[in-house]
Amino acid sequence: MNKTNPNLVALVMRLKDASRTNEAPVWRDIAVRLEGPQSRWAEVNVGKLQRYAAENDVIVIPGKLLGAGELAKKLTVASYRSSGQAKDKVENAGGTSMSIEELLAKHPKGSKIKLMG
Repeated sequence: MNKTNPNLVALVMRLKDASRTNEAPVWRDIAVRLEGPQSRWAEVNVGKLQRYAAENDVIVIPGKLLGAGELAKKLTVASYRSSGQAKDKVENAGGTSMSIEELLAKHPKGSKIKLMG
């Protein structure tokens, strides 16, 4: 892996380890996406969450959550990065915005997690 950000390298290692330990392929998929070039990372607007996610879904974005659009659904959204406006919109809709590491700690089995982006 050619990444120089030690936090990203550590996250990718933890995701791969969790994938092996818990037999959860979703974590490996996220790790592989984060290992790739940053220009190919997902950029998802909250409007897309409103359109495609159902109420109370757990969504993970292997990239950045952006603030364009409106959100009226209560969601749990985890992303590598998120804009302040996007975070506010998720929380104002009654949902939770967190990092991928926090989601990994809460859902190590990776069940009922939807990958978007």
